[in-house]
Order: sequence, then C-alpha cells, then structure tokens
Amino acid sequence: MFETLTDRLQGAFRKFGSRGIVTEEDLDQALREVRMAMLEADVNFRVVREFTARVREKALGAEVLRSLTPAQQVIDIVHQELVDILGGEAPKLATASRPPTVIMLVGLQGSGKTTSAAKLANLLKKQRLRPLLAACDIYRPAAVDQLVTLARTLDVPIHEEGTSVKPAVIAQNALEKAKRMGATHLIVDTAGRLHIDDDMMNEVAELRRLLDPAEVLFVADAMAGQDAVNAAKEFHERVGTTGLILTKMDGDARGGAALSIRAVTGVPVKFIGVGEKADALEPFYPDRLASRILGMGDLLTLIEKAKETMGEEDTDAFKDKLKRGTFDLQDFVDQLRKVRKMGPSASSSPCSPASTASRCSSRSTTSTTASSPRPRPSSSP
Repeated sequence: MFETLTDRLQGAFRKFGSRGIVTEEDLDQALREVRMAMLEADVNFRVVREFTARVREKALGAEVLRSLTPAQQVIDIVHQELVDILGGEAPKLATASRPPTVIMLVGLQGSGKTTSAAKLANLLKKQRLRPLLAACDIYRPAAVDQLVTLARTLDVPIHEEGTSVKPAVIAQNALEKAKRMGATHLIVDTAGRLHIDDDMMNEVAELRRLLDPAEVLFVADAMAGQDAVNAAKEFHERVGTTGLILTKMDGDARGGAALSIRAVTGVPVKFIGVGEKADALEPFYPDRLASRILGMGDLLTLIEKAKETMGEEDTDAFKDKLKRGTFDLQDFVDQLRKVRKMGPSASSSPCSPASTASRCSSRSTTSTTASSPRPRPSSSP
C-alpha cells in the first residue's frame, strides 16, 4: 500500500546528499517533495500542511544544522512526526469494570464490518478470552447468515434472531446471554448503509445508549481514501466513536486514510485488516507503520508472525535437529511452507531511507552479482 509514498519520501531525503550541513534551502526543497508525496498518497491537505510545518520548525534548529549526519536527523524528525500523527503509543482495547466488555462495530456498508467482527472475535479467542458475537445487521440480507457462517468456522458462539426482530431487542437479548454464559466480550455487528443517513445514525445511537459499550469502533475501508476520513469524522461527531479499524490495508490504495483519519478525528486506530483470512487482523502500532512508510521495514511484526506460525515445540525441534546435524531436505521443505503461511513480508524495501542512493544501489548490485551464474571450471585435465 505504501510503496509509492515510500519511494517519493526516500527520493526527497536523498537530495540532502552526503554534505555535512543541511541549509534552509535544502530543507524547503525536501519538504516540498514530502508535501507532494503525501498529497499524492491522498493524505488530507490540512494534515500535510501541519505536518510539514512541524517538521520544518524542528529541523531548523541549530542541533540539526550542525550535525555530522543532518539528513539522518531530519529523517528521525519526520519519523517521530509520523508516529505522532498515527497516535503515538499503541492503543489497547478498553475493558469494562464488570464483564462482559461490549464492543460495537459501526460504519458504512461494504467497509468490512461483519468480517472484522469475526476477526476480532477470533483474535480475542486466541488470547484465551470468551467472546460472543451478536448479529444486529438485519437490513443487509446476507449479513446475519455471513456472521453465523464465520462464527461456526471459528467455533465462536453467536446470538442471532434473524431479520424480523429490531436491532435494539437483539442487542439486549445478546447482552443477557453474554452475562449468563460468562462471556468476557460481546461484539455487536451493527447495520450500515451505502451512505450516511439519519435513520442509521439514530439506530446506532440508540444501541450505544442501551448497551453502554466500552468501545465503539468505526470500521473504515482504507481504499476509500478521503471518503473514509469524512465518514469517520461524521460517525465520531454524531455517535461518539472510541477507536478505528482500517480494513483492506493489504490492497493497492495509496495509504492516505491511514495517515489522515487519526489526525482528523482524534480517535486512535486500534486494528488493521491485512487480508481476507480469519487471522488477518493485527493490533495497530504507530511506530511500526511509520517505519514501513519510511522504508525502514517492520521486523517486529515479521517476528511476531513467525512466532505465531512456528510454535515453541517446532522451534525446539528445529534447534535440536540443527545441533545434531540431522536437518534434511524434508525439514527444509517444511520450513519453506511455514514461511509461506506468514504471508507477505512487512517491508518491501530493505534499504533504510537514511541510506544514500549509492548504498541501496550497491546492495542491489551485490544481490544481482550473487545470483548470476558462475563460470563452470574447465573439464579438461
């Protein structure tokens, strides 16, 4: 999603060159490139204006201009500002003082609400919690059936009463059921529309009043660009959202919504959807996403995926075989299969933006040389 933005930002930073001092003219030229890169990535223009102003103010300090590596320090300032835009520290789900903790999912139709509800239930289940799903979207014909199917696939309990009962009644009955069965969380899938209307807002506001949820998560389609930002702002003002779930972050969108939505609404992004599978929902870490945007990679997420894919027993067995020298071809094939299960890597570029163009190009040259066939030795005696 962020490849274009990453390339443009790296190009802007390379213009600093290897000089020991960054002048005000150098900084303004680089920030113009940063501004254009963010606008082309569909970042809200007010967010871009405030972002570049803060970077310029901090970067013009004497400590940066007299540094031996000023370009790297400017990049560090940009990284910190990106982290601040995205919310600073990684937010956590709120927990009710008495179970169950009610989590409402709201948003427009087609944003991935129903799928995200199932993914969130699966994530909580992996944490040894006991979630209950509630199907309150009675207007989209397949919504209830879809959630029931997902719940059965994931072996998660669900409360549904078809499409003839009012959502408020279904939600209240689901809350009572969650209390009886000792559920730790109640995840409520609410109805959406193709556009924001008063009936939908009134219904969601009524559910919020009845359930008093600890979390009201707005589910936004990251590929919708500024439309997702505007919808998130509207829901926050009229319903009072507490967090965001960005879906389709594995798509080919330009990524502007991820940067804009937090800054415009003031509501933290708590989860991101990175695929269609049930386990393709990840907690949101602002510092990791900022590193990805700047091309620094996201090794922590990659390590966590590896740990989840390869359990402790597999790891111990792998270490033991390496020590005893019994690691064979079949073991190697098994390892490759587990790597494939991890999905796409978190970073598309191994080169840090602090590196110069020559370092990145030399790495590519080295890789190409290493992969080229070596001349075979002569067979003559």
